[in-house]
Amino acid sequence: MATRHSNIAARLALSPSVILLFLWMIVPLGLTLYFSTLRYNLLSPGTESFVGFENYAYFLADPDFLASLQNTLVLVGGVLAITVLLGIGIALLIDQPMFGQGLVRIMVITPFFVMPTVSALVWKNLLMHPVSGLFAWVAMLFGFQPVDWFGRLPMFSVILIVAWQWLPFAALILLTALQSLDGEQKEAAEMDGAGPFAYFFYIVLPHLARPITVVIMIETIFLLSVFAEIFVTTGGGPGVATTNIAFLVYAQALIQYDVGGASAGAIVAVVLANIVAFFLVRLVGKNLEA
Repeated sequence: MATRHSNIAARLALSPSVILLFLWMIVPLGLTLYFSTLRYNLLSPGTESFVGFENYAYFLADPDFLASLQNTLVLVGGVLAITVLLGIGIALLIDQPMFGQGLVRIMVITPFFVMPTVSALVWKNLLMHPVSGLFAWVAMLFGFQPVDWFGRLPMFSVILIVAWQWLPFAALILLTALQSLDGEQKEAAEMDGAGPFAYFFYIVLPHLARPITVVIMIETIFLLSVFAEIFVTTGGGPGVATTNIAFLVYAQALIQYDVGGASAGAIVAVVLANIVAFFLVRLVGKNLEA
């Protein structure tokens, strides 16, 4: 009886927070759904009219949607490839005993705490600037022509910036997994004559399979909504070369002032994100059961 009363009291104590969280999510979503069914332009206030699914049809038929979807997939795939591969290398490196190991780990993790807008400005003006940037200075030092990164390689530049931000996260998760590896396995492998490569591919890499899956899932969910880095560096250009779905929704809402179309795009983005999250959660679940 006491346990039952305790459960009821706990639920009553949590209910205000749960209700507030539910309202926090459902009210904006409901308003977005409502606006997505209207012809609503901020330049023509008072002329709103119900159009049903017309905004969805227009958004999905827009050529920029297919380009932004492709850019989103390229951005997510590129960042995941860089962060996972380099994350494994960095985790292996800082897992080794070295002088100042604690300081090195702090320096590796630091980029993750830099705001996206700040990091994008640093990369754009201090590192990738074709005239005064560090990369341009290094190129001229060795007699090469500086590269206009955001003009010639816009998507690759955005991928580098976003990957630099998320690399510490991947390295930290993988380092934690490495530290949980049983030292006896390494000793047994050395006694059996296994070299560094055999030890890595047959012991370390299988051990990292689950944390790598977790890194991919968490990063993918956040990378689907990358916006600040694109806004600060390329503005979605040249043309739509770096426009992802999040930036396309922003452009329709605050550049074209089409609230109805932007709301429909936001709902489409939410649906796509949930589909991706569903398959990623299934993937993680299967990996954890293995």
